[in-house]
Amino acid sequence: MTTAFEIHDMTVAYHRRPVLWDIDLTLPEGKLVGIVGPNGAGKTTLIKATLGLVPLASGKVEIYGKSYREQRHLVGYVPQRESVDWDFPVTVRDVVLMGTYGRLGWFRRPGRAERKIADQCLEQVGMTALANRQIRQLSGGQQQRVFLARALAQDAQIYFLDEPFSGVDAATEAAIVELLQTLRASGKTVLIVHHDVQTVREYFDYVILLNMRLIACGPVDTTFTNENLHKTYGGRLTLLDEAAEAMRQREP
Repeated sequence: MTTAFEIHDMTVAYHRRPVLWDIDLTLPEGKLVGIVGPNGAGKTTLIKATLGLVPLASGKVEIYGKSYREQRHLVGYVPQRESVDWDFPVTVRDVVLMGTYGRLGWFRRPGRAERKIADQCLEQVGMTALANRQIRQLSGGQQQRVFLARALAQDAQIYFLDEPFSGVDAATEAAIVELLQTLRASGKTVLIVHHDVQTVREYFDYVILLNMRLIACGPVDTTFTNENLHKTYGGRLTLLDEAAEAMRQREP
């Protein structure tokens, strides 16, 4: 299988305090990959370090065998919704058009072809009717759909999504999962920071289990085991299991 993404000996530190230690992993093309671990495990840092948003203390990242700087045109990114300034005065269509800027270069402005791409991406995420609305007027789930549409407009080969299911309703989550499956079917690779261990087997092909160090990385069927989960979460896994069971008991 073609290798889409590799990390070699990655260590990241904030103010000289290590956040990620000696990460090594390899992922094949065309997979949905969950990045799973407790709060503070370094999941978001892993993505930001890959994209050059935080510096590496050591190691390197390769996208299709080359550095991110060389391959950034192949990469799409959806940040955490909480990290975005939603008061910025732009419309939904404007945000999605931003996804086409990479192919335009510095001096060209989006034209008819780019607007057509933006409208197609909005249709994919069910946001066509709100194309002219200001982004600050949207619900959390609608905002997430808009940023997914922007990533789609980039027409990337590998996507990084940081908690795309956070704060969205069940209908939006189902729509996002369907979209991710469509991306996989077209050969795209998608890495997703994810918190709900109950849905990992349902949503993903591969899983990265992380707690400052890499606990395990591989196909869900062989990697997402009780042994690896306890190594990742420790005693917190029992609390997660109890919370999930309590929720199931409350369901009608």
